[in-house]
Amino acid sequence: MSKTGYFFHSDCSKHDMGSGHPECPERLAAIDKRLRSQGVADQLDRREAPLAPIADLELAHGRMHVAALRGLTDGLRDEVQAGGPTHAQIDPDTSINVHTWDAALRSAGAAIAATDAVMAGEMDNAFCAVRPPGHHACRDKAMGFCFFNNVAVAAHYALDRHGLKRVAIIDFDVHHGNGTEDIVSGDERILMASFFQHPFYPYGGAASTASNLLNVPVPAYTKGDAVRELVASQWMPRLDAFKPELILISAGFDAHREDDLGQMGLVEDDYAWITQQLKDVAARHAQGRIVSCLEGGYNLDALARSVEAHVRVLAGI
Repeated sequence: MSKTGYFFHSDCSKHDMGSGHPECPERLAAIDKRLRSQGVADQLDRREAPLAPIADLELAHGRMHVAALRGLTDGLRDEVQAGGPTHAQIDPDTSINVHTWDAALRSAGAAIAATDAVMAGEMDNAFCAVRPPGHHACRDKAMGFCFFNNVAVAAHYALDRHGLKRVAIIDFDVHHGNGTEDIVSGDERILMASFFQHPFYPYGGAASTASNLLNVPVPAYTKGDAVRELVASQWMPRLDAFKPELILISAGFDAHREDDLGQMGLVEDDYAWITQQLKDVAARHAQGRIVSCLEGGYNLDALARSVEAHVRVLAGI
């Protein structure tokens, strides 16, 4: 059995983008309820996420991007106190409320704290049950439900603060992690491997040429057997050749067949299988060190079941 951390914070449930938005606080509640009801939560090292230091955010983001989001939050707080609107729009799908800033700092802070914990040997691996998600957040732009790129921040933190030489980022969300690519493209210390539905939001990734990117676009209705084949034939050889010292996972579960925000056909067993492959790579090269951060997954029941499958493999239970 692995010692697995579980990073969370109540601030992450205070961020909301309006009634009916799929990226909602209920996502975290569904995950927590499932893990508790199945007896998984009791076997995890549960820790509250700290606020990410601004200096660590700026390892992956431009200073003006961080300052602009903080300023937008301060302005919104003043408007709310004056009886004005409760949300400020970033793009057609993405907005903030007065709690978004703290929630985003907790999300990135979870990834940083989890990295510290696995590097210190306090735990073998960790799952960050946080929101807002991060993998669409570019160096200088918030978009696609995302404000700060949690895994990209953690990757640069591991390299710059812990002195690692090689970090892998794995993204199995149904959407291409364009923000992560924007931040890490061309950085040979980082290998980013992903699959994603294509053509599909955010309509990129398929033509990427940087040598440290392994993007595998797949058509709608791709099922688990095809995904397992591409993981085995494409991801695994590259990961073994790269020999990562830490694996970071952008753990999106919206490629599940029950998720309406994508049109892929994965099920819980597929997420468990992928997780086991990554755990085996980590055992070979990274002293078992994995930090996984929640990204997408919008059918609450399918999300909760998939996270349970993922965390069970991480923890060996």
